[in-house]
Amino acid sequence: MTLNIYNTLTKKKEEFISIEKGKVKMYVCGMTVYSDAHIGHARTYFAFDIIKKYFEYKGYKVDYVQNITDVDDKIINAANREGKNALEYSKGFTDKCLGDLDKLGIRRADKYPKASETIPDMIEMIKKIMDNGFGYESEGDVYFSVEKFKNYGKLSGQKLEDLQSGIRIKPGEKKLSPLDFTLWKKAKLNEPFWDSPWGKGRPGWHIECSTMSSKYLNLPFDIHGGGMDLRFPHHENEIAQAEAATGKKFAKYWMHIGLLTVNSEKMSKSLGNIINIKDLLKSWDAETIRFFFAQAHYRSPPDFSEKGLKNAEKGLKRIYRLKDKMYEISDKSSKKLIIESLNKEEEDYLKKIKIFKEKFEKAMDDDFNTPEAIGLLFNFINQSNKYLKNNKNPKPELCKYSLEKIIELGKILTLFQEKKSSDIKDDEKKLNELKKILKKYQKNIDEKSIKNIIKRLLELRERAREIKDWVTSDDIRNELEKIGYEIQDTNDGPVCRKI
Repeated sequence: MTLNIYNTLTKKKEEFISIEKGKVKMYVCGMTVYSDAHIGHARTYFAFDIIKKYFEYKGYKVDYVQNITDVDDKIINAANREGKNALEYSKGFTDKCLGDLDKLGIRRADKYPKASETIPDMIEMIKKIMDNGFGYESEGDVYFSVEKFKNYGKLSGQKLEDLQSGIRIKPGEKKLSPLDFTLWKKAKLNEPFWDSPWGKGRPGWHIECSTMSSKYLNLPFDIHGGGMDLRFPHHENEIAQAEAATGKKFAKYWMHIGLLTVNSEKMSKSLGNIINIKDLLKSWDAETIRFFFAQAHYRSPPDFSEKGLKNAEKGLKRIYRLKDKMYEISDKSSKKLIIESLNKEEEDYLKKIKIFKEKFEKAMDDDFNTPEAIGLLFNFINQSNKYLKNNKNPKPELCKYSLEKIIELGKILTLFQEKKSSDIKDDEKKLNELKKILKKYQKNIDEKSIKNIIKRLLELRERAREIKDWVTSDDIRNELEKIGYEIQDTNDGPVCRKI
């Protein structure tokens, strides 16, 4: 089956044909590191993590580059307010932001070039732009002449005459046309600077990505991605700079991630609804958050809400209940699956497993359609539960084969990640704290608080069962029994009632 990708450049789905056989070169615009990573960042980098996983599933070797913008007006202003060195300030947030994405279970890119470490390369690209007649210097600043680049607007679909109307040169700007944008900024007081042929200064924002993608992936490369908000002017300017400097095509496919809303409102500082990853992880499990994102197509604008997270959590429990059942059955045998030994009902179920895999791949081949893939997963869960219900002694080898496919395809959606030792220790710590609360306040605590504590204990027990930590699972059951509560494992998940 062929993989088709919606290309923002051509405004249509196209068959993906890599420039170099068996290899995908992918560049995604990274974070400007001046504050904590938030769910908007998570949305984008989660989407490209799935995209990379599926390419790998299909046998491609992926070279994934994501830049770090550590030189920028926002960084400088934030550092100055705190009385800190701008580069040291941004380094601290680089570590924090990448660490929060790690905790969320989003894999890192293969390379993270920093703007501050690529300044000489940016200066060389600016020189080439100027030598080719697309740039000019004006009192220490350097600008790109948009009107000289014939295809400007080809990504966003905007025309020069439409862009020109209403745009004026701002006070202090020294450019010849309102459309021109900055390649190099003359140094100002209390700003980091580097030496250049045009004097001391620092690069403009757009030149960073053109330079880093060209340097680490060479031109042309396969995929350039980022949030939908970057399509214009950032990505439009990237194309102009790179192609004006090199005369080569920049990127073959452009992929843009739909911007999420929070409770149906645009996420912004002015509305005060920006949710940081580190704060979200205090209340929700990382896999639940990832599964929430997976339920929306990467080009759609998902609405982030507590209701959406709860639904994702319920869906995950359904998946894990089947996974646990299949594991318990398949663990009874180490035999290989022999098709000739299957009866009619078992043959029908084997056929359903193969159809599930084929349809899952077809959905992902259609522009990485994760909502459809998840729908197919839940449909297969229903079929599997029906098979188990109708068979008192299901064949372990067949269940093992089914489990392998569930895990293999689920991992593309970032499910079933191995728990890190730090996560396990954190869970153990939480468990001990909750047990202390139960023992200390069971006589005086109000009913609502008891329910909240028991709910958290059940969640921890589920996580323990996911990693086959049966000791912790049994320990939680025993602790609850001591204070008069019994756990019952049902098809809809564990419930707790008074004995």
